[in-house]
Amino acid sequence: MIERLLSLLPRRGGAAPIVPEKSVAGRTLLLMITIMGFLSAVTLGGVVLVQKSAIAWSSDVGREVTIQIRPVSGEVMDSNLRTAVSLAEATPGVASARALTVEESQKLLEPWLGAGLDLSAIEIPRLVVVQLADPVDADIEGLQRNLAAIKGASLDTHAAWRQQLNTMAGTIVLSGLLVLVLIGAATVLAIIFATRGAMATNREIVDVLHYIGASNSFIAGEFQGRFLSIGLQGGLLGTAAALAFFLLVGTAAGNMLPSEAGAQIGVLFGRFALGLDGLLMIVAVIPVIAALTAVTSRQTVRRYLSQTS
Repeated sequence: MIERLLSLLPRRGGAAPIVPEKSVAGRTLLLMITIMGFLSAVTLGGVVLVQKSAIAWSSDVGREVTIQIRPVSGEVMDSNLRTAVSLAEATPGVASARALTVEESQKLLEPWLGAGLDLSAIEIPRLVVVQLADPVDADIEGLQRNLAAIKGASLDTHAAWRQQLNTMAGTIVLSGLLVLVLIGAATVLAIIFATRGAMATNREIVDVLHYIGASNSFIAGEFQGRFLSIGLQGGLLGTAAALAFFLLVGTAAGNMLPSEAGAQIGVLFGRFALGLDGLLMIVAVIPVIAALTAVTSRQTVRRYLSQTS
């Protein structure tokens, strides 16, 4: 009997049109979910970029150590440099060692002293850059002991820089996850208000369905189906916009910015290369938002009906 009565109502793809296909509330909710999906995808993509860059930074820094040789009275700098290079190359786990020239050493001081200064009359410390084949197996302690034979020599493993990089990256990732949680909470609240508004607008239809014996579960399922469709559309549009955003920003960083600025951005964010795993994480925003929309609307409808019945 109930099925026959329900069949008299206009149907939408096999489902009763409790929530109209096109309404101001539905379009507004779709726009809101699209914006939330875009913000979620951009935030998640930013977290992925920072994490990937931090891993690359830490790996690069961890594969290099620096020997600094300070000028010491009575010591021949060139001889000390050759000795340091030989000691480094003889150390297990070291791939190569190279002493920086005077010109390269002076160029390293330009950010602090400025360009164009003549430092030829000043004896500045010299550096030996040591590349490690395997940071785990490299005998850094043995190299440090051997360098004690060279007056004015010291070894810098860049451990402090790595710690600062990891701390900074962890802070950014944690902040991004917190932003995602806040976006999710705002989305849930918007869905709740939209669902309750749709319930109030279609109160007469809901009363008729109750009168002919439709259960709360059936009515909640109708709202869930409609809001699931809105969530899928909004999540898809927001994610597509986020992917286009990363593509445009990456293109602009590579083509529109000066070469030096583009190189710096490339160092920081890896040319905005999300990678396959990053793309999959962003695409996963679509089903997550759709499921969040559907579950929230269903629970809101069931609670609303239980309070008004």
